[in-house]
Amino acid sequence: MVEVRTAVWIKAPIEVCFDLARDIDVHTRTVWKHTREKAIAGVTTGRINEGELVTFEATHFGIRQRLTSKITEYNAPYLFVDETQKGAFKSLRHVHLFEKQDEGTLMSDLLRFEAPLGVLGRAVERLVLKRYMTQFLEHRNEQLKRLAEETPAPA
Repeated sequence: MVEVRTAVWIKAPIEVCFDLARDIDVHTRTVWKHTREKAIAGVTTGRINEGELVTFEATHFGIRQRLTSKITEYNAPYLFVDETQKGAFKSLRHVHLFEKQDEGTLMSDLLRFEAPLGVLGRAVERLVLKRYMTQFLEHRNEQLKRLAEETPAPA
C-alpha cells in the first residue's frame, strides 16, 4: 500500500473550498485535460454527499478505465472520504481535510492505494503510481485553489 500526502493553502473560506472539492462538475474541470475525465453514473453533476456514489471514466496511461467511488465519511466543512468500490485499484481511500486558518483554508489530501497483481503491482505502485498520483493531486489542488480564490465568499 502506498500513501500520498498533499496540502495547499487557499485564501478562501473553508465552506467554499469544501464545496468546490466535492463538486463533480468542478472535479472534471480541474483534473488533467488529457485524461478526458467525466462522470458517467451515480452523482454526475453538482455536489456529492455522504453515502453517494460516482463513477468516473478517464484515460490513464493510454487506457480508458472506470472508477466507482463512494463517500464513506462526511463532516462538513472539515472532511470527506471517498473509497473505491470498483476500478483498477485493489483499494483506494482518499481523505479530504479542510482546516480553517486566519484568512483562508489549509486543504490536505491523504491518499492510500494498493494496486492489484501482487508483487508486480507493488513494484508499479512505488516506481510509477506514487509519483503519478502525487502530480495528479497537486495539479487538481492548484486548480481548486485558483477557482476558490476567484469565488466570492458566501453571504
